[in-house]
Amino acid sequence: MQVWFKYNWIVRDQWYEWCAQLPEEELVRKRIGGMGSILKTLQHILDVEWSWIQQLREADFASEPVPWLATLAEVRELDRQYRSDIEPFILGWDDSMETRPMEDVASDGHVEQHAWGEVMRHVLAHEIHHIGQLSIWARELGLKPVSANLIGKGLIPIR
Repeated sequence: MQVWFKYNWIVRDQWYEWCAQLPEEELVRKRIGGMGSILKTLQHILDVEWSWIQQLREADFASEPVPWLATLAEVRELDRQYRSDIEPFILGWDDSMETRPMEDVASDGHVEQHAWGEVMRHVLAHEIHHIGQLSIWARELGLKPVSANLIGKGLIPIR
């Protein structure tokens, strides 16, 4: 589990560096897909990761999303705050946590149970999905996207 979160964080940080080459107007330009802009999509990734993990931790948090941020620096700062909050939980993950139940209350009041492992994998897949959208937008801008390759990131040491 930890390898995939570390992978997502590395790739996300690389996207922040990639975004730094663009003018702010390009980051907020309305686009088809994702959350409608590069900046909103990056913030959405953070919000989903943090809020699902807060639910697993049964932490008190406002269920209302943070208002849309206006700059890349603000999104990066939010990422720093959220990541420092959830990283100990993720790095402490072990196999015994896979099947723990989490109650999820839908907006209509319906309660569903999900296994913690399922929720964690949803969070991982969600980010990877949106990173694909960023890659499409990069190509539309005529720019090379960040590599999605897990290989070569040094995440699994050779023994």
